[in-house]
Amino acid sequence: MSDHPLPYQGIRVIEFTHMVMGPTCGMVLADLGAEVIKIEPIAGDNTRNLLGSGSGFFPMFNRNKKSIALDLHKPEGKQAALRLIATADIVSENFKPSTMKKLGLDYASLRKLNERLIYVSHKGFLPGPYDHRTALDEVVQMMGGLAYMTGRTGDPLRAGTSVNDIMGGMFGAIGAMAALAAREKTGKGQEVQSALFENNVFLVAQHMMQYAVTGKAPDPMPSRISAWAVYDVFTVKDGDQIFLAAVSDTQWAAFCEAFGFTDLRADVRLKTNNDRVKAREWMMPILRDRMAPFSAAQLSELFEKHGLPFAPITRPQDLFDDPHLKATGGLAPMVLPDGRETHVPLLPLTLGGERPGLRLQPPRLGQHGHALLREVGYSDAEIEALVLSHVTLGE
Repeated sequence: MSDHPLPYQGIRVIEFTHMVMGPTCGMVLADLGAEVIKIEPIAGDNTRNLLGSGSGFFPMFNRNKKSIALDLHKPEGKQAALRLIATADIVSENFKPSTMKKLGLDYASLRKLNERLIYVSHKGFLPGPYDHRTALDEVVQMMGGLAYMTGRTGDPLRAGTSVNDIMGGMFGAIGAMAALAAREKTGKGQEVQSALFENNVFLVAQHMMQYAVTGKAPDPMPSRISAWAVYDVFTVKDGDQIFLAAVSDTQWAAFCEAFGFTDLRADVRLKTNNDRVKAREWMMPILRDRMAPFSAAQLSELFEKHGLPFAPITRPQDLFDDPHLKATGGLAPMVLPDGRETHVPLLPLTLGGERPGLRLQPPRLGQHGHALLREVGYSDAEIEALVLSHVTLGE
């Protein structure tokens, strides 16, 4: 940001993370100005080499970070990590509790060295009967009701992105922010825990409360009784699809006026939104038939002109050319670790009217190792000795 310092400028984060959840926490803090140092194994974060749906993980969730590669199983590697941690405000990790404890890098061990340290753990489950289980985003979607609500009846379906991993990391970052605020008052850090399962439960809480209020089990979204009368995907001219909605009585009036549907506007059976919800069985075939001759472009133009909700059915790759994202700076130029150029979506917020941007490209493995080690007191000779003994990765 050009005129304003970022809010977490001056905060140092050491992260021992991989995959999506833990890296998301660090990405949020890094985008907001923190110096985030990613400690990777000598072979590198596994997400650097994932294929298919995982191939975008590393550049997306590790921008604005520095990388150092250390072998934490060697005393010299662990000592280097501890020297970096001694300079940190926050440690973030998403390994099994036993992993960090065996390394002596768990919260109980590190708090003895620095009572101001904030320690963020990203887990599958918060402490309780399930905390020994191995969790994945898809695991908690299945056991937490989200896959049931997303799929059709009898066909549970995971959501189309890593919703729990990403949101779990976001809640880890929110917890870190809260702990930083608390430290201003108490002078002491604390442990923060965020978990996939509890995050998923939070996501489906609206459906839990729907049952609490109505006494009726919620139907999966594809077969639910919608709260809105017109809230659907329509297949139109040339087989294109578009989402169209009219969710209030005012919007229904505007919809009927836009298309000259005076008969529907005058039908007493369709007077209110609730009336139209009850009439969907016979009303929707009429609307689908009347919308079919229009092109998606024509419908978009009419709905936009009359202030009605609409959306083209967009594929992720199409968003690189989205005019709104391009005009508002929502996509930042990025250089991938292999040198190729692309763009990446930024945090969906503004501070002082600006989007927090890209300060550091996704790091090459160990890219900042020598500089970081020098900063915590290692001489060039000592660093070279660590490289030669394969404790750290040379640049």
